[in-house]
Amino acid sequence: MSWDFFVPVCTGDLVNTGGINQYVVQDVVSPKQLPASLSRFKAALRSQGPLCILEHFDTCYSVLQHCNSVELGVKEDTLELLVQVVSGLAATLPALLMATSVSAAERKEKLNAVKMSVFLLCKLTETLEVFSCRQSFVTAPGKGGKKGKAGGEGLMQWDTEREKVLQALVQLLQLDIRSLWNLSLVEEEFISCVTCCCYKVLENSTISHVKSKPTRDCVIHLLGVLIKKYNHLLGASVKVIQLLQHFEQLSSVFAQAVSVWSTEYGVRAIIGEVIREIGQKSSEELAREGSGVKAFSSFLSELSGLVPELMIPNISVLITHLEGESHTMRVAVCEVLGDILVRVLCGDGLDESGKADRDRFFDTLQEHLHDTHSHVRARVLQVYTRIVNSKALPLCRYSDVMELAVGRLMDKSINAVKSAIQLLAAFIAHNPYSCKLSSADLKKPLEKETVKLREMTEKLEGKAPVAVIKASELWAAMEPELHITVGTELEPSSETEKDQQEDEDGRDVEEEKVTEDERATAVMIAQYLRVNKYRNAVRLCIKAHSCFPESEMFAALSTLTPETLMETLALIFKGSDEDAAELSQNLPPTPQKEGEKEGEDGELKKQEMLVQYLKDTETFALQVERAISVINTMLYLKTTSVVHEAVQFCVTVCEFSVANSVIGVRKMLPLVWSTDTAIKDAVVQAYRRLYLNPQGDNIRMKAHTLVDSLSELMVDASLGTIQCLEEIVQEFFGGGSNLQSTVVQVLWERFTGKRETSGLNRRAAVLLLGMATRAEREVVLSNLDTLCSVALGEKVTEDFLLARDTVITICGITDHIRQSKGAPFRLPQDHQLFTCLTQALAEGVVMEDPYWQGFMEQAVRLIYFLAESPDQLCSRLVQRSARLLLDQIAEGGEVNKDSGQTQDGSQESSEQVNCVCLAQLLALCGCVAFWQVSHLERSVSAELRRRRGETEEREEKEKGPSSKAKQQSANESAMEEELGLMGASAEDAEAELIRKICETELLAEENLLCAFLPLLVKVCSSPGRYSHPQLTTAACLALSQYMMISPSVCEENIRLIFTVLERSTLPVVRANAIIALGDLTVRFPNILEPWTQNLYARLSDEVPSVRQTAVTVLTQLVLKDVLKVKGQVSEVAVLLIDPEPHITSLALNFFNELATKDNAIYNLLPDIISRLSDPERGMSSEDFNTIMKQLFSYITKERQTESLVEKLCQRFRTAKTERQWCDLATSLSLLSMCERGFKRLQECWECYSDKLTEPGVYQPLLSITAKLRRGAKAQFKAQVDEFEKRLTAVHTRGLENVESPEMDEENQREGSSEKTVMRTPLPTRGRTRSKRGQAKPSSSSHSDDSFVTPQKSRKSKKPVITFSSDEEEDEEDAVMAESETPKVTTPISRASRRARLRN
Repeated sequence: MSWDFFVPVCTGDLVNTGGINQYVVQDVVSPKQLPASLSRFKAALRSQGPLCILEHFDTCYSVLQHCNSVELGVKEDTLELLVQVVSGLAATLPALLMATSVSAAERKEKLNAVKMSVFLLCKLTETLEVFSCRQSFVTAPGKGGKKGKAGGEGLMQWDTEREKVLQALVQLLQLDIRSLWNLSLVEEEFISCVTCCCYKVLENSTISHVKSKPTRDCVIHLLGVLIKKYNHLLGASVKVIQLLQHFEQLSSVFAQAVSVWSTEYGVRAIIGEVIREIGQKSSEELAREGSGVKAFSSFLSELSGLVPELMIPNISVLITHLEGESHTMRVAVCEVLGDILVRVLCGDGLDESGKADRDRFFDTLQEHLHDTHSHVRARVLQVYTRIVNSKALPLCRYSDVMELAVGRLMDKSINAVKSAIQLLAAFIAHNPYSCKLSSADLKKPLEKETVKLREMTEKLEGKAPVAVIKASELWAAMEPELHITVGTELEPSSETEKDQQEDEDGRDVEEEKVTEDERATAVMIAQYLRVNKYRNAVRLCIKAHSCFPESEMFAALSTLTPETLMETLALIFKGSDEDAAELSQNLPPTPQKEGEKEGEDGELKKQEMLVQYLKDTETFALQVERAISVINTMLYLKTTSVVHEAVQFCVTVCEFSVANSVIGVRKMLPLVWSTDTAIKDAVVQAYRRLYLNPQGDNIRMKAHTLVDSLSELMVDASLGTIQCLEEIVQEFFGGGSNLQSTVVQVLWERFTGKRETSGLNRRAAVLLLGMATRAEREVVLSNLDTLCSVALGEKVTEDFLLARDTVITICGITDHIRQSKGAPFRLPQDHQLFTCLTQALAEGVVMEDPYWQGFMEQAVRLIYFLAESPDQLCSRLVQRSARLLLDQIAEGGEVNKDSGQTQDGSQESSEQVNCVCLAQLLALCGCVAFWQVSHLERSVSAELRRRRGETEEREEKEKGPSSKAKQQSANESAMEEELGLMGASAEDAEAELIRKICETELLAEENLLCAFLPLLVKVCSSPGRYSHPQLTTAACLALSQYMMISPSVCEENIRLIFTVLERSTLPVVRANAIIALGDLTVRFPNILEPWTQNLYARLSDEVPSVRQTAVTVLTQLVLKDVLKVKGQVSEVAVLLIDPEPHITSLALNFFNELATKDNAIYNLLPDIISRLSDPERGMSSEDFNTIMKQLFSYITKERQTESLVEKLCQRFRTAKTERQWCDLATSLSLLSMCERGFKRLQECWECYSDKLTEPGVYQPLLSITAKLRRGAKAQFKAQVDEFEKRLTAVHTRGLENVESPEMDEENQREGSSEKTVMRTPLPTRGRTRSKRGQAKPSSSSHSDDSFVTPQKSRKSKKPVITFSSDEEEDEEDAVMAESETPKVTTPISRASRRARLRN
């Protein structure tokens, strides 16, 4: 063979004349002749083997040249033949390569065959790859239809064919074919030909899909062979970076590829090259679009997850990106650090260098918990979560990271908050301290062990050898100061100075008492000298000489001079130390004592470690409890994902028995009513995990565990909590669990007392039985006798709470709870249940039990739900209770009479009633009255309707089919309409019957309820005489329940109930009155409408509980369209700044719900601004701004903004005070100003231009221009700038010095039109109304100078309402006079009582 084949840079170069001995294509076959030529090539391949490519190269080259015009089948046949050639070469070459001697001609022949076949195969593969990608975009596969040959089948087979091509190339290149080249130098063009084919395959958009995994693996291994054997390292690293910049989906592919190349092929340098290329990217370059920063970030994150140990040598290159502008790269670097910390730099076996790197990486991560970008903060928190879950966080860093995580709960980013909650949950789940975290439980052990440590330390310090300082050295140190003290003590001074000195040092010389022993006195002197109490030592020494004149120690003091005193002190001090030193020197150390000392040191270290552990545990528990308090507030956020994470966190802390964890579990319980299915399911699953999946060895143990956990949750739970829990427990009992029957059995055992348990657990058991009743009525119905005998029998008066809960449970079998259809389920009046209930109620009336009233309310409710003719039963009950109370009064009167006759025969007998018992009787009457009305309008009405329906059905059946056939089709519609009218008239007749009974019969003279109405009125209208709180509360509540009976009773007593509302000194009475008036407003809206302002007045009550009740009731009334929304809503707006957070949240919820109604807040804003900015209200500017900022946040439409700008500007004309001007300007600045609004602001220049000299007006308007300038177009920005200059000019120089003549003329024209169009009338003079706690004007309390929205309203004189004193003749003054009663001004249409009750 005389020629050589050179791989061309461009395919067309092979046609041109080449160099010496260079192969050139001689014959380019035409497309029509290609099939025949391919047949000859195929035959030659079978006969000659792969070397036939040397002769048939031109045929395959022609296919490449005519690739766009030949059929797909020709290309596929060519590809198949080339694959066979390459595979054949891979099979035959090993023998040649292993041969010891090969001729040059044979080597050249094989080399040319390899080059030709590889070149053709790679180029044809590239061509087909491009074609398949193009077809995948142009031709989308249809559903269920067959694709054509060109568009579908070829593409479907291409994935398989492509894999065969790559496998053939891998087989060939894995051989050591470098020996075929001279000096084993493989030409670069040959390597580029193969690599270009690989990279072209990688550019396919589906290469990262799961279905492309075989192809992907082949490409990776082929490139790995080229990198390892054919010196493609630098080219691969550059190509990886280039492709990542353009194909983001390749990040995971190249991460896997680089990992394989560095591990399986041992080319670790590839990681350094690629990371160095990324590290050299500048921050500005990465900030540009299309820089591939997302792909780089994802590549680094995935690569660190695959080979984290290989990232450490190159991490310094990446750290620089933490200071760059690209937050995506910061995220990637932080995740790389996290992978290294989790999988490499963890455990206790690290050397000093590893520990230093670990600490440095942790410090870096902690810094970026405060990163400026929220995405970085969230991802760093997620990295820490992974670290904690892997138990790779050092114990010394727990406290710091925990504190940072708690701080991130306040982050503005939702993702950061979610990640912080997840991190805190991971901390708790993997904490190294204790399975139960409670700071309260840890406090006592910590104090105990701390005291023990202190005692051990003191004991050891007493035994420990101390460095001996010679007494002479100590004496030399103290001698100068002691000499001065001695001179001061012996120096004569005046009496006054001596007295002062004695007074000053009185406390210091308290202990200068000479003991009976001279040696003990000397020791005390030495101790004074040691603690630097020189004056005490000198005085004691002088006294000691007078007490021990014969002592040798104090003999020198016979002549008291400074020198003799110093000598005596020196003798005492030095002598005591020398004696002790001599004594210690005479005791040689023993080995036994040294061993004891070492043991004590070890015990001390253990104790120190224990104390430190307890301190860390307590700190951790306190941080967890702080996190719980914050996360519990997130359970009702609007973001579903945050709520879901908060629910999961509450479950985690509850499982670890963290203190106060049950609070969060209870708080999330109402979320079972959430309209968001995800939140509801999360809560249900949480309770199922905590309470309904118990652990135990057998079914009974599991049942006991389940009952214990549910009982714990129900202890001290509110009624609302129990109702929410019922929704979850009912699902358990209705789910057919194998635990169900065993749990019911355990509950009955606890309730009946077969197993000893507390009263709380018995009540929880009976309530749980009631929840089970919702799923299966027989659970309670078959055990009514047991319930009556245990809870409602002879011992009922001992535990009214258990009786109340039992009654609630029995209510579960009634139709009202179960919503069943058909004939009502009721029990006869003589049933044991009603006998027990009436007896317990009657006996309880004359008892002073605080829990009787709760039992009474539930019992009366049950009687009306379950008893036949409950009105008769309750009538006898009230009669019996009243008789018992009269008997008690009579007994008390006889006792008083006897005592009166004993004291004074002329004293008259007096009958006194127990106020508590009377209150309970009145409460019973009110409850009976209320449920009697409810019984008539719900049960009786429903039964009438049911019977009417049955009658109609019976009549239709009696008519038979013949009558139906006779009906003409033309009359069908008319008949249906007539039947509809007949049904409506029947319903109206029934409703009228019920109304008539309420009007005439319930409070007729022969009815027992009527007898108590005057007494109720008497008690409510005479608070001076009847001042007992419980009596007043019960009477007012009962009166409001009586008023529900009929409009006449309501009208007669409405003045009295509002008098009580405004003047009662008891907050509970005022709160109850608000609730009752809310119900009355729904029932009789026309009667209550004139009193609306009195209801709003309670929003300013001085007691928080009353304000809370008022805003709750008014929210319901307004949002349900029972009350018309008027200007009084400003009183609700004031509650946005209430000091009580709960009231503030209720007011905020009111406006959030009101904002959903069309234009409601928009229509109210002018009036609210007028009322709040009234000078008589005295609201501060800060409070006004806070309220308005919230209210203006609901104004989002441009039209509303434009209209409000005009309205507010016009109000500048009627505003008379500077404060009102400032409030109006502030309100304008709070609007989300748009171009139309700004135009309107310019048009209204005359309204506020004369007020601009005030800074409070100028600054807010100036802030409007600053907001408008942001992001504005050039033309609009010029208008804003001109307006700002005008504002500033008027503010600095005054309006009269700025106006131009042209502007004057324009203003005159505008002024003439304004005289007729834009004049705002001044408000009329009204009365002033004072409210409780602060002076606030009513809707009409404005003078001529007031800033209000003009409105027509009827003025009436404020009624003077006073409570009576103890004198009986003044009692009628306690209520409003008839002339003072507001009259109906706006009739309110309302639906029938039946329709309202049905809703």
